[in-house]
Amino acid sequence: MLPKVKVILVGTTHPGNIGSVARAMKTMGLSDLVLVDPQTEIDEKSQALAAGAKDLLESVTIEATLEDAVKDCGLVIGTSARSRTLPWPMLDPRESGIKLIQEAPNYPVALVFGRENSGLSNDELQLCQYHVCIPANPDYSSLNLAMAVQTLCYEVRMAALAGVEPVSNDVPEEQYPSSDNMEGFYQHLEESLNQIGFIIKAHPGQVMTKLRRMYNRARPEIVELNILRGILTATQRGRVDTDNDSK
Repeated sequence: MLPKVKVILVGTTHPGNIGSVARAMKTMGLSDLVLVDPQTEIDEKSQALAAGAKDLLESVTIEATLEDAVKDCGLVIGTSARSRTLPWPMLDPRESGIKLIQEAPNYPVALVFGRENSGLSNDELQLCQYHVCIPANPDYSSLNLAMAVQTLCYEVRMAALAGVEPVSNDVPEEQYPSSDNMEGFYQHLEESLNQIGFIIKAHPGQVMTKLRRMYNRARPEIVELNILRGILTATQRGRVDTDNDSK
C-alpha cells in the first residue's frame, strides 16, 4: 500500500527541503511526491540532498492548487501544528498511519504538508477530512519539513508492516466519495443556502466552514452524498416553483 500514499508539499520555498523530503519518503518506502504551487525549482541542491532518492524527484507531480492535487483522493490528512478557532477531527501520527493504510486499497490517499513558515491555510485545511499533529516537546516543538515528513511516513510504514486490515470496498455503496465529489457537494450546498436566503452573501460568517467540519466529521458515503445532493436539488426546484407561483 505504501506507493499508493501521496505526500503533498504545498508552497515549498527551499529547494533543499524538496530533496530532503524525497530522501525521507524513500527510506520509508513511499514514492508518490506531489508539489503544489512550489516557490522554488528542483535544482542541484535538491538533487544533492535527495541522495539515492533522485528517482522521486524525476517522477514528481506539480499542481497549481491543493484542490487539484487531491481531487481524486478519498482520504486527505493535513498536518497542522496550530490550534484553530474551529477544531477539526484530529488524529495522532499513529492513527493517521493506520487510517491511510486501511483506505489506500480503495482510492488514492494523501498526507499534506504546508509551507515552511506558515503551514497550511485554513482553506487548504478544510480540504482535509482529518488533521494530524506531531506531539513534539511543547518547550521546543521546532521540526523542519523533512523531519515532519519522516515522522509521519514512519507511522505509515509501521502500519503497513503490521498488516493493518484494509477497509473493504466490496460494496460500492459503502465507498467514500473523492475530494472532487465532496467539493461539488459543498458548492451545491452553498448555492442552495444562498438561494433560500439562509446565507447572506454580504455577511456569510462561518456557516460553510462549520458545515464543512460537520460533514468531514460524518464522512458520508457515496450513496449518502447522492441523497444529500438530491435533497438540495429538490430544495432548489421547490424554490424556483415558489418564485414562479408568486409571479
